This record gives sequence, structure tokens and C-alpha cells, in this order.
Amino acid sequence: MANRPNTEERRAQIVNGLLLAIAEHGYAKATIQIIARKAGIAPGLVHYHFTAKAEILVELVKTLAEIFRARYTTLAASAVSPEDHLFAYVNARLAKGVGENPAVVGAWVMIGSEAVRMPEVQMIYQQAIGAELALLKELLAAYLTSIGKPLNSVDHLAASIISLMEGAFQIAVGAPDVMPTGYAATTTIQLIKRYVGAEPN
Repeated sequence: MANRPNTEERRAQIVNGLLLAIAEHGYAKATIQIIARKAGIAPGLVHYHFTAKAEILVELVKTLAEIFRARYTTLAASAVSPEDHLFAYVNARLAKGVGENPAVVGAWVMIGSEAVRMPEVQMIYQQAIGAELALLKELLAAYLTSIGKPLNSVDHLAASIISLMEGAFQIAVGAPDVMPTGYAATTTIQLIKRYVGAEPN
């Protein structure tokens, strides 16, 4: 039992090492040696705690989902209304400022690419997206109810917002100098307000 905290700490170090390695080199070029160097440990320790690089990647997907959720929890701490909670979520995912982490965004985009060809990554990626979708639908339903709007568009609206966010991540990594600075969160909030405003009461 005494070694368990150290094992968890080491695994977390290795997962963070992969995050940094992916953000800089991409998944394919993130060797065990590079992961170990980014983690500040010997390569042998990586092999001791994980049987393969794909296993570290699966853990990284879970970690990134937790990071996204933690930022939302922080930004939503002062939220009062359903609208505040919904837009805290949007800002947690897209806004610049406190809690922003380009390495996390870069790693998430790389993982989305790996999910296309790796079934084990696709499964955990789908679970993470599914959890985000469920939370967003809950927040949207509460917001729509609070302003007297019908809920029949919640599923499609939530899916569209998730797609917009994932696209914004992709562009932020692949073409960072093309889009206006800070556009993603403010524009998403504006689009939600306009869409919801056009819905009948």
C-alpha cells in the first residue's frame, strides 16, 4: 500500500510527458524516450508503468477530459443563473485567460486524429465526447427552460456546439494565425443567443 501513491504519481508524470510530447512532436513521433524526457524520468520507468504507448494515450484522454471539466467547475463557481452556467461551460472550453492551456488543446486534436485509426482510442474518445454532450444538453435544457423556450432543439443544438468547439480546436492548432484572437468563445455565445432568440416561446 505504501507504494501506491508513488505509482499513481509516476503514471501521472508519464501521462503529462505524453501530453507535452504530443503537443510538440505529434503522437507518431512521441517516442518512449521523448515521453520519459518530458516526464523527467528514465525510459525504463515508462515501460514499468505502461505496457505500450497506446495505453498511455488512453489515460491521457481521460486526463484531458478531467482538465476540461475542472476548468468548467472553476468558471462556474460564481454562476448564479442557468445562462451563467451554460456560458461558463463555453468559456471553459474556448476562452482565453485563466486555465487556458495550448498544450492540452494540441494534445486533444492529436487524440481526435488517433481515434480515427485506433479502436481503443476511439472508444475512450467517444466516451469523453459523450460525457461533454450530456453535460451540454443538461445546461442547454436548463437555460431554455429558464427563458420559456421549448426543448425540442436541445439535441441538435448541443451536437452543433460540440462540433463547433472541436473545429475551433483543430484550427487553433493547425492554423493559429488565421483566425481572430479570442473569437471562439464570444462568437459561440452570440450564436447560441441568436439561435435561442429565434425559437418560439
